Amino acid sequence: MAIKIQGKSLDLSLLTPAEQQFILRDCNATQSDYPKEICLHQLIEAQAELTPERIAVSFEGQKLTYQELNQRANQLAHYLITLGVSAEVLVGICLERSIHIAIALLGVLKAGGAYLPLDPEYPSERLAFMVQDSQLSVLVTEQSLLAKLHHQVKVVDVDCDRAIISQYSPDNPTCRTTSQNLAYTIYTSGSTGKPKGVQILHQAVVNFLYSMRQVPGFTAKDIFLGVTTICFDIAGLEIFLPLIVGGQVALVSRKVALDGARLSAAITESGATVIQATPATWQLLLATGWQGNPQLKILCGGEAMTGNLAKQLLVRCASLWNMYGPTETTIWSAIHQVTSDNAAPIGRPIANTQIYLLSITSRRSQDSFCPVALGTPGEVYISGDGLARGYLNRPELTAERFVPNPFSEDFDARLYKTGDLARYRADGTLEFIGRVDNQVKIRGFRIELGDIEAALTQHPSVREAAVIAQEDNTLSKRLIAYVTPHTTPEVAFNITNDNSCIDLSTPTHELPEGSDCLRHLVPQLRTFLKQKLPDYMVPAIFVVMDSLPLTPNGKIDRRALPEPDRARPFLETLFVSPRNLVEQQLVNIWSDVLGVEPIG
Repeated sequence: MAIKIQGKSLDLSLLTPAEQQFILRDCNATQSDYPKEICLHQLIEAQAELTPERIAVSFEGQKLTYQELNQRANQLAHYLITLGVSAEVLVGICLERSIHIAIALLGVLKAGGAYLPLDPEYPSERLAFMVQDSQLSVLVTEQSLLAKLHHQVKVVDVDCDRAIISQYSPDNPTCRTTSQNLAYTIYTSGSTGKPKGVQILHQAVVNFLYSMRQVPGFTAKDIFLGVTTICFDIAGLEIFLPLIVGGQVALVSRKVALDGARLSAAITESGATVIQATPATWQLLLATGWQGNPQLKILCGGEAMTGNLAKQLLVRCASLWNMYGPTETTIWSAIHQVTSDNAAPIGRPIANTQIYLLSITSRRSQDSFCPVALGTPGEVYISGDGLARGYLNRPELTAERFVPNPFSEDFDARLYKTGDLARYRADGTLEFIGRVDNQVKIRGFRIELGDIEAALTQHPSVREAAVIAQEDNTLSKRLIAYVTPHTTPEVAFNITNDNSCIDLSTPTHELPEGSDCLRHLVPQLRTFLKQKLPDYMVPAIFVVMDSLPLTPNGKIDRRALPEPDRARPFLETLFVSPRNLVEQQLVNIWSDVLGVEPIG
């Protein structure tokens, strides 16, 4: 059956009537009350009235009560208003991690503006693009960062301007925004290489926080350890959720967040009861021998959670939650409590959010929206109160990714096309598969790289894995697997200090000294994968690294993965050198064609 809705057909032919009811309605029955007309900063102001003396924010021994945080943010807000900040005005925030971050974020919102985070660790060229593209008029920063920011905007220096700001009123400014105004704009990577600004409204953030307050839950007794850069939208959960319920956010420095041993110490010293991090950060922590905390609530998201990671975390915490969601739908859109060490599903949509899995052919504008049946892979489309307004100054891209919602009776309702692949399990929970654009064809077979990565991390010797497809000299694609081994005593690998990256395609006789354990890993991984995957999904080359490169957001930086060298892939067969002139000529020819040496 095909129904014409909002100019595009809705094709339900793949679903039985029972599946239509279950998938389209029952799984998306997420309606929940929340204050739709209230802005984010108003919730924090109300909490400051209720618990003025309670600690709101801490950082390296410094602490601010709710009253102190609110008053200092008010003073900054009044000052920003004199600089022209009002509704829909973007204010850049470029600060090192400190208590000033919380004051700046709240101050911008109270002034009526929307904040735009700028990470001091970003290259100057990227920062300059974001400042120019967003047409910033005001920038909140600090003295040590001014040289890095090539700006032609009004600058608020939290160091030098402190005396001026402190002269302004500590009282709440008159609210100058509505829930339909911008709360923040955050830049994410774009497929063209230029980042794009995602515009998030107050209502979307408030809905999200109210949902998180209930599930996974957060109370006034909780302490949230803030480890994430504010340029990654999930930092909004770490900072704002505690502040609307009377809890505490304990911020840590970038150096601490990137050092497993120091992060472990910070968890203990802060008394943290809730921590949110990417799988890469949890792996970093586990690699130090971290034993966990039976009172700790762990949130894991940003990348797929493997069964191996789930197994290690489950025994180290009170509860473990798998989180899923793109920036364009406000931080997290689905959640699942993990109770087993199998690959964790991403669960069900959060409050006032709907998720639909549509056939890949639905991506084309002329095709029907075609929901897929249980167990069938489909592209994830998200609707509900968390959707962004769109992309800043990118109307064509906004129209392409935010499309009319044929499942809603509201003519203005939209769907966000995520580019992610998932399937419904029998119980209606969603299982993440990977990216639509992370599919490649090898020897004519369509492959999802995430399937190979998931299989690799099931091997007891592998801590992390990333797989890419790369063209060789013949323009044929080959699979390259990057793995980090466990460093626990029972699975120890002798990686020398001067070989942080060892290409395991190196022949046995060329492996560096001390790598006896490593040369046995490739045959083990090949055999292991062949038991789980077809031959065409087994990588041709393996590269082992101490750690995988990460983006500032804590995700694996695939663009920074090193190029494997031209060495012959390590095979189970013994390498035999050419024995005469003819064999040597053949070796030279095949070496040039394949881009591999030596060839036996």
